[in-house]
Amino acid sequence: MSQDIRIKRGVDIKLVGKAEKMFANVPQATVFALRPDDFHGVTPKLAVKEGAQVNAGDTLFYSKYDDRIKFTSPVSGEVTEIVRGAKRKILEVKVLVDSEITYKEFNTNASSKEEVIETLLESGAWAYIKQRPYDVIANPSDKPKAIFISGYNSAPLSVDLDFALQGKEKSLQKGIEIVSKLTTGKVHLSVDGSQPSSIFQNISGVELHNVTGPHPAGNVGVQIHHINPVNKGERVWVVTPQDLAIIGDLFLTGKFNAERVIALSGSEVKQPRYVKTIAGTSITNIIKDALKAGDHRIITGGPLTGTKISENGYLGYYDNQITVLPEGNKHRFLGWVPWLYNSIFSMAGSSLASKGKEYVMDTNKNGEERAFVVTGEMEKVFPFDIYPMYLLKSIMYNDIGEMENLGIYEVAPEDFALAEVINTSKINLQKTVREGLDLMIKEVG
Repeated sequence: MSQDIRIKRGVDIKLVGKAEKMFANVPQATVFALRPDDFHGVTPKLAVKEGAQVNAGDTLFYSKYDDRIKFTSPVSGEVTEIVRGAKRKILEVKVLVDSEITYKEFNTNASSKEEVIETLLESGAWAYIKQRPYDVIANPSDKPKAIFISGYNSAPLSVDLDFALQGKEKSLQKGIEIVSKLTTGKVHLSVDGSQPSSIFQNISGVELHNVTGPHPAGNVGVQIHHINPVNKGERVWVVTPQDLAIIGDLFLTGKFNAERVIALSGSEVKQPRYVKTIAGTSITNIIKDALKAGDHRIITGGPLTGTKISENGYLGYYDNQITVLPEGNKHRFLGWVPWLYNSIFSMAGSSLASKGKEYVMDTNKNGEERAFVVTGEMEKVFPFDIYPMYLLKSIMYNDIGEMENLGIYEVAPEDFALAEVINTSKINLQKTVREGLDLMIKEVG
């Protein structure tokens, strides 16, 4: 039985630079890095030293507070450098890749829930399973009431999943079989209801939902809210389609193969295309000779939720995009007037975006942080039955009870990304929500 979802509140931000459905010929990087900061809430403990030889799937570090949760190398090779920051915080574990990748073998015959969890933990693939509330790696001891997979990318410049997952049908089906063992509830798969999917149409073992509407309709949090909301004390686990395929491959082949298809996109890319690569890759080869002249911001992830990196940076562990935008470091007279600069950073501009025109977006906020008093604007793009401004204010003054009553358990930072774009106060809403969730973890657990 399916439950269709129609989202009305939101806006599709159409940006110049969406990747063409073709692959760029990019040489494999020589260095890969695993960054503990990609795994929010994890305090890493090293399992290797510099100079160690590792196979793909060998543990590089594990969680200090739950040593069952391991983070493994995406490639085989030599651990060349462990980069540390202030107070010796581990920033990166770098691996110089072998000319031919060798893999550690894992149990493919897992049949019970306990055996599945053990294989996922040992291989490092457990990190692909996140939980709501809190948007952190799931606790293996929890019992989720359901598992959600969003097969609908509605964010600007996002990856076309039908293209990215070509040939992965068996891996996806195996992944469904595996994650279904982790819950006594349903596995929910949401797809774009306006465009039939070639990759998901024959998937079995799921409850299928057709989702229609503007961004953030593709956010898994929006889908959970409309299908099976999270209440206090409950857990829902989520996994993305490309990560699901990696889990499926693990149990089909016995190898942890962190290959993924990413989109090199954005208005500052000469020819936006797709790239086959591996999680944690150095982006140097990917962007070499691929960018237009000028001052850019390179982002691992999407334009609304990604993280700024340097030209020598690394692809984020969960990211399926590298986005390149113009750096917004120039003052513009009356920059807050959207139609003067082909901008969409306002509700007036967002209404224009719905007419199909593509826009060039830079990183300029067009204003400084100001009083948080304008009401009603965020609700227009926030498709939850939640009052976003009141929730944000309760986070700012750390009122645990009020945060619970206003829906903190149902949201993640990405759910506020669009509201952050149109918010005239210029407050970093995603950072505020993340701080609120961290407080709830500390105080409520």
